[in-house]
Amino acid sequence: MIMKKNYNPLLPVIIGAILVFSSCKNKQQQKQADTRPNIIFIMSDDHAYQAISAYGDSLNHTPNIDALAKEGMLFNRAFVNNSLCAPSRAAILTGKYSNMNGIKGNGDEVFDGSQETFPKLLHQAGYQTAMIGKWHLVSNPTGFDFWNVLPGQGDYYNPDFIDPTGTKRVEGYVTDLTTDKAINWMNHRDTSRPFCVLVWNKAPHRDWMSAIKYLHEFDSVNIPVPATFFDDYSTRTRAVKEQKMEISKWLVPNYDLKENLGITKNTERLDSNWMAIFGRLNPDEQKALSQPTHLKMIHSKRPI
Repeated sequence: MIMKKNYNPLLPVIIGAILVFSSCKNKQQQKQADTRPNIIFIMSDDHAYQAISAYGDSLNHTPNIDALAKEGMLFNRAFVNNSLCAPSRAAILTGKYSNMNGIKGNGDEVFDGSQETFPKLLHQAGYQTAMIGKWHLVSNPTGFDFWNVLPGQGDYYNPDFIDPTGTKRVEGYVTDLTTDKAINWMNHRDTSRPFCVLVWNKAPHRDWMSAIKYLHEFDSVNIPVPATFFDDYSTRTRAVKEQKMEISKWLVPNYDLKENLGITKNTERLDSNWMAIFGRLNPDEQKALSQPTHLKMIHSKRPI
């Protein structure tokens, strides 16, 4: 070996030590990354607590949600300052009030994707991040390694999905598709890094359209009329009086219910909302959705 005049015989030892130290450090960092928790954020849309059996409801049964409540934490004292769809999403992403994140209602406000969000912070910390399902913030998602979202409110049947390459219609029911896309992403991710995936569902947001396979889930079930069914809300606040969710006034067969109420032909449902839904179905699905249901309402005595 030819040595230069200023050659330090300890140099190979020093370099070797640095390489060993770097290797140990990388392994230590790798070990640390592997032990950090993965995060799966599942959101259901407009899902009242009364429709979750973990909160004591006797009509609906939600065993998977109940299992999460049993093994984790069930919140029974919670408050949201702006419970509309888009503002809630913006607040969750940014941790800011509506007047600070720019989304105050469900109008034409466009979410500023340059804002700091918790997925961006996780990404900076080495997490893989994904957003799948209902976005409803007009602008495209930012800060995610992968995103595949519904345009606007999205559709229940054979919905469109948007990704960086464009918009594609996918055959199936939106909840199943959203879940399958999330599982597929998790199965093909980089397993050496922790991940955070947002699985944001459209369901059970109005209009309430079930998967075709569940259309007759409640056939012949006796459903008691709620105590507030005949309430005229005359003593309530303006927000309660002006809501549009009363069964007797706003739940119409052309929009919210698969209940024909005397309608004998599909063409009799001519409103644009229904036709937009019906037009997405294939012939077999259209036929299935046209069959009457057999729900029975147990009418209680009108409250005084």
